[in-house]
Amino acid sequence: MNLSGEQIKVLRALADGWALKSHRYLDGVKVYKLHPLDGPTHEVAEAVMDFLKTQQLIDSNKKFPAATYLLTDAGRRLISSLAKSTR
Repeated sequence: MNLSGEQIKVLRALADGWALKSHRYLDGVKVYKLHPLDGPTHEVAEAVMDFLKTQQLIDSNKKFPAATYLLTDAGRRLISSLAKSTR
């Protein structure tokens, strides 16, 4: 599986304890944001999220208005294999 740098960044952030949330608004707008343990949030592109969800690397708790995304087992295995291959 070929991942972009941005996709890897999101997976690594989740593995490092960051929170990934989708913020939905009443007008239908949805914004994805990474929330670090300390510091400002980082917006995540919808295309990145679509890929990670389609590949079943992340899943959400399906809450409204702010769903939280977590690594799936497949996502944890992938990020673990990436960590081993970069050592």
